[in-house]
Amino acid sequence: MFNSILERNRVHSLGQGKQTIIFAHGFGSDQTAWRHQVGVFKSLYHIVLFDHVGAGQSDIAAYSPRRYSSLYSYAEDLLELCAELKLSDAILVGHSVSGIVSLLAALVDPSRFCQLIFVGASPRYLNDRATNYIGGFEQSDLDAIYASMSSNYYAWASGFAPLAMGNLERPELTREFINTLSAIRPDIAQAVARVIFQSDHRAELPRLKVPTVILQSSNDIAVPPEVGKYMADKIPDAKLISINAHGHLPHLSAPDVVTQTLTECFAA
Repeated sequence: MFNSILERNRVHSLGQGKQTIIFAHGFGSDQTAWRHQVGVFKSLYHIVLFDHVGAGQSDIAAYSPRRYSSLYSYAEDLLELCAELKLSDAILVGHSVSGIVSLLAALVDPSRFCQLIFVGASPRYLNDRATNYIGGFEQSDLDAIYASMSSNYYAWASGFAPLAMGNLERPELTREFINTLSAIRPDIAQAVARVIFQSDHRAELPRLKVPTVILQSSNDIAVPPEVGKYMADKIPDAKLISINAHGHLPHLSAPDVVTQTLTECFAA
């Protein structure tokens, strides 16, 4: 069982520090996206990296659309990983969907985490006129994304990557995101995208008791600034930090800014 979990999520542990940091990647990415932060923190902390099932070098045979029909299954994977590595009071840095995955995991077993740090996370991507909630997308926007992914996934990836990454003056960043997006099996990518974009976990925010920091970059096409403020207002012990970075993947586009901000968060 121990080996199967490590292999399922392609878990890597490094560093000898007493405090553990778990870095969790977002949709279309994998654990290599954290390489800049890992390079800085590995001498001071015990670092755990992994790939969500369906992404990176995870065990594709472990994926099924039925099991992974909600974010709760990814949270279960995270808790299983923590149990097998005997982790408690870890810091979890979650990009995008992994922020909400870590929230759901912390609701089940808060002892596993002493701090959550969200990078470009969102509890709901759809606007909700009934509550004046701004998530950034209308259902018609998401339907167009699904149709484009279904029609020609690789063309969609090539078009979506520069919008999500931002920083068009640095095409190497866009190419990297295109490559990691394109490495995902198209049917899995489409199914996971629907699970993420149609999710609504606003009701869980007030239940979170683990101290949380929300890092909000500018010009993030997936997460408008209103979302970061909303989460900071709803999570009991939360702090919102606007960082000097552009796009949805600031840990890649502005690694020094993210690393310095994380250093300050860890020390707080």
